[in-house]
Amino acid sequence: MDNGIYAALTRQSGLMREMRVVANNIANANTTGFRREGVIFAEHLTRLDRQGEALSMADARGRLVDLRQAVMTQTNGDFDMAIEGEGFFMVETPEGNRLTRAGAFIPSAEGELMTADGHRLLDEGEAPIIIPAGAGRIAVGADGTLSANGQPFARVGVFIAPENTDLTHQGGTQFAFQGELLPAEQGAVRQGFLEESNVDPVFEISRMIEVQRAYELGQSFLDREDQRIRSVITAMSR
Repeated sequence: MDNGIYAALTRQSGLMREMRVVANNIANANTTGFRREGVIFAEHLTRLDRQGEALSMADARGRLVDLRQAVMTQTNGDFDMAIEGEGFFMVETPEGNRLTRAGAFIPSAEGELMTADGHRLLDEGEAPIIIPAGAGRIAVGADGTLSANGQPFARVGVFIAPENTDLTHQGGTQFAFQGELLPAEQGAVRQGFLEESNVDPVFEISRMIEVQRAYELGQSFLDREDQRIRSVITAMSR
C-alpha cells in the first residue's frame, strides 16, 4: 500500500476518534459535573531512505480532560453541593473509589449520603458519611463540615490530585486515580448549589463541523488514490 494512504488512514482514524469525543461532549452539555474532553494528536516520523525523506504518521490516542470551573446553579437542596475552586468529591463504587465534581447526593434508607447511582459519598478519611437518626436540617460549611442541630458529625472529603497522580476519565462524571491524594485547601463547598457541565455547546458544534470537513477531505483523497491505483493496475494488465 502507498505510504500516502497509510498516512491518510492514521489521520482518518484520529479524526473519527475526535468526532466521537466531541459528540460525547455535546451529549453531556447538561450533565451535572461533567468535564469536557479533547483529543491529543501526536506526530510520529519515520525515515524512509538515506536522503532524509520521512513519513509522518498521526496518533490520536491521548485524551485531555478540561478541569476548568463551570457555572454553579442554585438549587437550595440540603444535599446538593458544589466545589468552588479546586478539588473533587470522592465516592465509593464497585470498581473502587472514584473522584467526581457532580455533587447531587441523596440520603439512603440507612442515612448514608449517596449519588443517584447508589455510590456512597466519602468523608475526609474515605469513610461513608451517615446522617444521624432524627437529625433535622443539615448544614454544610465551606470546609465541608456537616452539622445537625448545630452539632458537627462529619466532614465531606474534598481531594486534589498531585501532578504525578494519574487521573483517568471513566465516562460520565467519574475519574479513576492512582497514587496518593491530598486534601484540597483552596476549594470551598457550597451547599444548595450544583456545578454544571463545563461544555460550551456552540464551540463543540463548530468543532464537530471542522472535524467532519477534515474527515471528508481525507476520504476524498483516499477515493482518488484508490481510483489512481486501480487505473494503474488496469493499464498494466492489458
